[in-house]
Amino acid sequence: MTYRSTVVINKEGRWFVARSIELGVVSQGRTVEDAQENLKEAVELYLDDMPKTKKYLNKGQPLVTSLEVSRG
Repeated sequence: MTYRSTVVINKEGRWFVARSIELGVVSQGRTVEDAQENLKEAVELYLDDMPKTKKYLNKGQPLVTSLEVSRG
Protein backbone atom coordinates (compact mmCIF):
# COMPACT_ATOMS: atom_id res chain seq x y z
CA MET A 1 0.00 0.00 0.00
CA THR A 2 1.18 3.52 -0.76
CA TYR A 3 1.03 6.23 1.87
CA ARG A 4 0.98 9.88 0.77
CA SER A 5 1.97 12.70 3.07
CA THR A 6 2.11 16.46 2.81
CA VAL A 7 5.68 17.66 3.39
CA VAL A 8 6.84 21.12 4.43
CA ILE A 9 10.53 21.97 4.06
CA ASN A 10 12.09 25.01 5.75
CA LYS A 11 15.65 26.29 5.72
CA GLU A 12 17.02 26.51 9.26
CA GLY A 13 20.58 27.77 9.32
CA ARG A 14 22.65 25.47 7.12
CA TRP A 15 20.05 22.69 7.18
CA PHE A 16 16.81 22.00 5.37
CA VAL A 17 14.22 20.59 7.78
CA ALA A 18 11.46 18.40 6.30
CA ARG A 19 8.25 17.61 8.22
CA SER A 20 5.41 15.23 7.41
CA ILE A 21 2.31 17.22 8.33
CA GLU A 22 0.05 14.20 8.92
CA LEU A 23 2.52 12.13 10.93
CA GLY A 24 4.62 14.77 12.66
CA VAL A 25 7.79 12.99 11.55
CA VAL A 26 10.75 15.34 11.03
CA SER A 27 14.14 14.94 9.39
CA GLN A 28 16.82 17.16 7.91
CA GLY A 29 19.52 17.36 5.25
CA ARG A 30 22.12 19.69 3.80
CA THR A 31 20.05 19.98 0.58
CA VAL A 32 16.32 19.86 -0.15
CA GLU A 33 16.84 16.50 -1.83
CA ASP A 34 18.73 15.11 1.17
CA ALA A 35 16.02 16.33 3.53
CA GLN A 36 13.32 14.67 1.39
CA GLU A 37 15.22 11.39 1.18
CA ASN A 38 15.95 11.38 4.92
CA LEU A 39 12.29 12.12 5.68
CA LYS A 40 11.19 9.28 3.40
CA GLU A 41 13.39 6.88 5.35
CA ALA A 42 12.14 8.24 8.69
CA VAL A 43 8.49 7.88 7.60
CA GLU A 44 9.11 4.30 6.43
CA LEU A 45 10.60 3.45 9.84
CA TYR A 46 7.74 5.21 11.62
CA LEU A 47 5.11 3.28 9.66
CA ASP A 48 6.95 -0.01 10.21
CA ASP A 49 6.76 0.56 13.97
CA MET A 50 3.02 1.27 13.97
CA PRO A 51 0.65 -1.60 14.71
CA LYS A 52 -0.89 -2.94 11.52
CA THR A 53 -4.44 -2.13 12.67
CA LYS A 54 -3.63 1.58 13.14
CA LYS A 55 -1.32 2.05 10.18
CA TYR A 56 -3.73 3.67 7.74
CA LEU A 57 -6.58 5.02 9.85
CA ASN A 58 -6.21 8.56 8.45
CA LYS A 59 -6.77 7.96 4.73
CA GLY A 60 -8.54 11.28 4.16
CA GLN A 61 -6.83 14.26 2.64
CA PRO A 62 -5.59 16.85 5.11
CA LEU A 63 -7.00 20.34 5.19
CA VAL A 64 -4.19 22.77 4.41
CA THR A 65 -5.07 26.40 5.01
CA SER A 66 -3.55 29.63 6.22
CA LEU A 67 -4.17 32.10 8.99
CA GLU A 68 -3.78 35.85 8.84
CA VAL A 69 -3.49 38.00 11.95
CA SER A 70 -3.53 41.79 11.80
CA ARG A 71 -1.91 43.79 14.54
CA GLY A 72 -2.69 47.47 14.90
